[in-house]
Formats: sequence, structure tokens, C-alpha cells
Amino acid sequence: MAKAAADGNARTWSEVRPQRRAAIPEGLWLRCSSCGKMVYKRHLEANLHVCPECSFHNRISAVERVKQLADTGTFVEQFSNLAPTDPLGFKDLKAYKDRLLSEQIKTGNTDAVKAGRCFIKGREAVLCCLDLTFMMGSMGSVVGEVVTRSIEEATRDSLPLIIVSCSGGARMQESGLSLMQMAKSSAALARYDDSGGLFISVLTDPTTGGVTASFAMLGDIILAEPNALIGFAGPRVIQQTIRQELPEGFQRSEFLLKSGLVDRVVPRAQLRNEIARLIDFAGK
Repeated sequence: MAKAAADGNARTWSEVRPQRRAAIPEGLWLRCSSCGKMVYKRHLEANLHVCPECSFHNRISAVERVKQLADTGTFVEQFSNLAPTDPLGFKDLKAYKDRLLSEQIKTGNTDAVKAGRCFIKGREAVLCCLDLTFMMGSMGSVVGEVVTRSIEEATRDSLPLIIVSCSGGARMQESGLSLMQMAKSSAALARYDDSGGLFISVLTDPTTGGVTASFAMLGDIILAEPNALIGFAGPRVIQQTIRQELPEGFQRSEFLLKSGLVDRVVPRAQLRNEIARLIDFAGK
């Protein structure tokens, strides 16, 4: 040992000790909630947030949905000046006004919807997307008003209307005011239908409650993403109510397709092309 230490070519401990591997930054890899496999985040994003291993369609925000559907640089947002209030002074575990502020800070949006005019593969249309990242896409007064104004915009200018639904239903913090949005948006759609408009309703995971019970199921053509949960009440509530086992896949897109409640189940990668094709087919 002494001879080795005296050797001028001997390396120090700091040179020969094993070097620690650099830590992998958090968020680079994500575990698929369906198949459980690890997926590289950039690969997932490039694949439109669809798992490349099992084709599971992850939930996405309204901003991401607009990016996927609208031609680049063509989306002009409308009605973004509308903001929710707390007319009932509602409080559960948290005051509604505080909950709204928290969601607005978290998402950067005023409410759970984004709407505007755009082009989809060169076809001009009105596009309205609910945002699941804001209070589970629940429909309050602002969401209902934006949906209704989008319908009226499409009616006035004779444009195709595309509404992408993803929602937990009516917003309980606004009580009856939220439920009124079901009738208001449905009445606007009736006028749009009378004018000869084309309404393409796109159902994504989940589409439930008052949204399902109003505009989401009133499309001239109803498309759904694969394996999306679509229904009014959840399957667990239904099973407990009727006290019977439900069929496999109950309330999923494929089940509703067989039942005739959905016209087509369209993978996310094909959705933009399918919407453009339907607009052409309808001559709009």
C-alpha cells in the first residue's frame, strides 16, 4: 500500500470511486393509468396524449383540444370576458368564490370552457370545448352562456358547430342557475337546427350529468372517443338503484355505439379528419 501511494501515477480515491448517475428529472416519464407501463412524456404528447402501448386516451385540457383540432394560428377566442360570480354565497368545504379563485390561478382560465371561431382543415367553424381541468368541466352559468353564444354565433353566420364535451355535469355550487343552462342551450340548438345548421357533438371522457342531459346528446352527428364514460348518473349509482349487475362496458363509447346513442367512435388521431369530412359531406 505504501509503495502504491508513493507511485507518482497512483490515482486518488476521488478519481477511482464510482461516480453517481445524474438524477433523472421528474416528469420525463409517466405511468399509464390503464396498462401501467412507463411512457416517455414527449412521446405521449406527440401521440396526442394517447398511450402508445395500449391506446388509452388520456384526458386533456380545452387549450390542448383546440391545438389538436384547429388549424394552426386560426383560432380566435370569443366570450373570454365572461367570468363566474357567487350569487348564492355558496359554501361547502370551501367558499365557492375561493374555489373559483383557486381554479382560476391553477388553470389560468376564467371558467371551464373555451370557445371561438377557427378553421378545421380549411373549413370555417365555431368550436367550443369544455375544460375538465377547471372544476371537472362542470357547467355553471358562464359555461352555459358561452355554449349558448357559440350556438347563436354559428346560427347567425351559418357555420358548422363543433362542441367537445367533457364534464362532471351541472355545477352544484350554482344550484338552479346551473340547471337553467340545460334548457337555455337546448333551446338555442333548436333554433340552430331550424336554420339548417350542422352540429357535431364530440363526447370525451367523461361526459356526464346535466351536460349529457342537454346539448351533448343533441348533435346531428355524435362522435365519441374510445372508451369514454358517457351517461347521466354514474354506473355505481345506477347499479345501487336497480340492484342488478350492469353489462360489461356499460356507459362506455363502444357500448353506446351498439345501442345507437353514438354514431361513431373515433380515435383522437383521426378526429380532426373525421370532422372535416363530415362538414364536407353535409355541404357546409
